[in-house]
Amino acid sequence: MEHYSFWSLFPPLLAIIFAIKTRQVFVSLMFGIWLGWVILSEGNLLTGTTATVQALVDVFKDPGNTRTIMFSSLVGALIAFIQRSGGVEGFVNRINKTLQNIENKYAGKSRMIVQLMAWLTGTAIFVESSINALTVGTVFRPIFDKLKIPREKLAYIADSISAPTCILIPFNAWGAYIMGLIAAQGFENPFGVLVSAFPLNFYPMLAMMMVVSIIVSKKDFGPMKKAEERAQKEGKVIRDGATPLISADVVSMKKKDKVIARARNMIVPLGVMVCMMPLMLVYTGWSQVENISQLPWYSQIFEAIGKGSGSTSVLYSVLTSILVSSVLYMSQKIFSFKETIDLIFKGISGLIPLALLMMLAFAIGNVCRELGTGVYVAELSKEWLAPDFVPVIVFIVAGFIAFSTGTSWGTFAIMIAIGVPMAQALDANLYLTVAAALGGGVFGDHCSPISDTTIISSMASASDHIDHVKTQLPYAMTAGIVAGILYLVLGYIFH
Repeated sequence: MEHYSFWSLFPPLLAIIFAIKTRQVFVSLMFGIWLGWVILSEGNLLTGTTATVQALVDVFKDPGNTRTIMFSSLVGALIAFIQRSGGVEGFVNRINKTLQNIENKYAGKSRMIVQLMAWLTGTAIFVESSINALTVGTVFRPIFDKLKIPREKLAYIADSISAPTCILIPFNAWGAYIMGLIAAQGFENPFGVLVSAFPLNFYPMLAMMMVVSIIVSKKDFGPMKKAEERAQKEGKVIRDGATPLISADVVSMKKKDKVIARARNMIVPLGVMVCMMPLMLVYTGWSQVENISQLPWYSQIFEAIGKGSGSTSVLYSVLTSILVSSVLYMSQKIFSFKETIDLIFKGISGLIPLALLMMLAFAIGNVCRELGTGVYVAELSKEWLAPDFVPVIVFIVAGFIAFSTGTSWGTFAIMIAIGVPMAQALDANLYLTVAAALGGGVFGDHCSPISDTTIISSMASASDHIDHVKTQLPYAMTAGIVAGILYLVLGYIFH
């Protein structure tokens, strides 16, 4: 594949650096996209500018991109519903009673227990990373706010368990996608390769363990420590001047007057959304499985889930949840039909900034593919590889590609295609190399401000996006460094 050598690194890296430095994430991404198309236009500013506008339009040519932007916006309607209907207040009241009992038994432990509950909730939802982060952020945000736990901490918990859970419990589209990439390398039993690589996929395990360790030990460090001190001492769950990735009108929406606060008005809509996800994966993947009628029933379900469309399934899950919610609330006479429609549009409008950010993130990912950013980084690393260093270099390069492009799945496609032949040619450990490619992709995805799961975690938690990136980065880097050391040591031992 062709690439633009070191020029291919400039657009994503400068966009990310400017976003973190200036906190102007929209302007920074636009600059990165524009710079990329100027490079592709061989320095012609006019052609590059018109190509940039066209590239933003072309984002919607990809049905997966369009579905992701749609469901990200529609979640605003669901959030508005569960707050205005009294569902959030009812759920918080129920949790408060539980916390009161916990506080009576274990004085001062409620903050820790609520955070562990958020971790367990995310761990249980392994069907899709977006649904995982959406559910954790939406359910626990009001409870975290009440206990004065910073929004950055909730975004960190949601982000750090979404992708790791999906890749460590691969009975979902993630597992099928990865097995497809492994099969493309000529392996007859890709599931066997994936299972053998599983115990060596260190970063997702370390990331999830680190969340628990931070919660239990209460030993935050870096920017997260300052966020915790701000929340506990000043009572501010977000910093002054922060810009949450969701309108304050949606986050702070009050329960409608004279409506009884009932927890079921929150539990039912979110339960429908979560339960619909595996059903929709089966539905969208059923026709994609060859000779499905000849397989045992459990294999039919597993194969269909693996072939299902994640973005389609999430979109229909959110739409179904909104429909069920509308019927639920109108049947209780909480909202009229007109109020229901008005609330849907108000919720969607509150997430317009997220939709724009998603569009820009997809656009910069597209320009990176055109520039060959991932291919250039991977090719560059091959020039100074020794067999012992293959796993650690694959991990580092995968992390850098995912960080620069904002996509772990795109990184998997590049690094498995390059890393597997590299391991075979240099007689490095195959399973360690596959695990390093997968773990590195998740690592870079966690660190990147243009990753869709990072963006969704900020949105669901109503956190300032750059604050989320800054507070999570030291934790992700710590787990990443430990994982890198393990790949370095085991690369030497297994070779």
